Amino acid sequence: MKNQRRFKAPNYSRDCSLAKAFGVSAANSGTTHASQSRHREKDKLRECIDNADFAIMTQARELRLAKRMARLGTETAFEVLVKARALEAKGRDIIHLEIGEPDFDTPANIIDAACDALHKSFTHYGPSAGLPQLREVIAQHVSETRRIEVTPEEVVIVPGGKPIIFFSVLALVEDGDEVIYPNPGFPIYESMINYVGAKAVPIRLREDLDFRLDVDELVELINDRTKLIILNSPQNPTGGVLEKKDIDGIARAIGDRNIMVLSDEIYSRLIFEGEHHSIMSIDGMKERTILLDGFSKTYAMTGWRMGYGVMRADLASPIARLMTNSNSCTASFTQVAGIEALRGNQQSVDAMRAEFKKRRDVMVAGLNKIKGFSCRSPHGAFYVFPNITKTGWPSKKLADALLDDAGVAALSGTAFGNFGEGYLRFSVANSIENIEKALDRVSNWAKKNL
Repeated sequence: MKNQRRFKAPNYSRDCSLAKAFGVSAANSGTTHASQSRHREKDKLRECIDNADFAIMTQARELRLAKRMARLGTETAFEVLVKARALEAKGRDIIHLEIGEPDFDTPANIIDAACDALHKSFTHYGPSAGLPQLREVIAQHVSETRRIEVTPEEVVIVPGGKPIIFFSVLALVEDGDEVIYPNPGFPIYESMINYVGAKAVPIRLREDLDFRLDVDELVELINDRTKLIILNSPQNPTGGVLEKKDIDGIARAIGDRNIMVLSDEIYSRLIFEGEHHSIMSIDGMKERTILLDGFSKTYAMTGWRMGYGVMRADLASPIARLMTNSNSCTASFTQVAGIEALRGNQQSVDAMRAEFKKRRDVMVAGLNKIKGFSCRSPHGAFYVFPNITKTGWPSKKLADALLDDAGVAALSGTAFGNFGEGYLRFSVANSIENIEKALDRVSNWAKKNL
């Protein structure tokens, strides 16, 4: 097989006279000497065969992955992080603006609740759909924030937000179905669609619409094969926020069709201007919407791995079954901490949002002063998505140069899909001091290279 390392078995025949072992004369069979000789030769033959079998069993073999693994994508942010860490290991000073996680610590009251839960033996298996106590609290929270009635039976708690994406696509989408998803967008959407053998249909988020989708374009993309539409607001990587008129228009575009919507609202508490609107709140859309939300971004709990989905009860059951078959359950003590997160003091959330807004303002103002860069002010999340087409550099090449030459880790817009070409993503989940230092480095690089 091409490029396969071939195994050369030892030449045991050099030491094993197999012909002699098989060709012992019958005439000598009656003598003691011939009988002993025959036994020695047979023992030698058996040893040779055993050795040859062992050599065959231990030879290197090609790993044959299932074909579907070739359709599985990744998150470039983690690859850039590894490269940046490697440069730091060599003594380089790197400013990290590539990873999408809050740089704040988890609030103390949430940590204390988790520690208390550990001491109270919340260290065992729990129900696959989540602890009843947390499902009740989430149902109340979503009922209040989305102004709809949600029951605990409609809530499934999972380790992070991604399982809701994965499980929803697995449960609803079949080979040949079409799924409409935002592009540029969170790369796991397209990855999961491709993985199950469906057709990924991108809808472009347009800069001239503050990175919102054009509802008229959505109408053109919907057809009889459309099984699922994925929405994300506030949006990663652009910080775009869907307005009420957008949500209403999307609902009208779907109309009476039996199309499900996966609404990723993980950044819903991080909006700087305006307010959050969920398609789940639209009349007639609750039963066709899967709401994805969680604790990672709002409460700086990325490492805790806890998210949830809200959906009709007859879908929640098979989604919970996927949990049973994959993770069994979400860690019990983290779920107790989740109760405190939602019920406890929310000042930490307000403080983080205010600080992210300050950083956004600094970053946008600074980028707009750099040659070749232009940046709209995002209305939510903690990213900025500057247009770099006037630099004349492709996104990936520019992102690599800023890391290698300037020590600033950012992501190419193409990490979020083909429509991300011409853009970079910077996370503002870093101090204002470091953001200003990064801006100085990028500006100096631009002066030398553009």
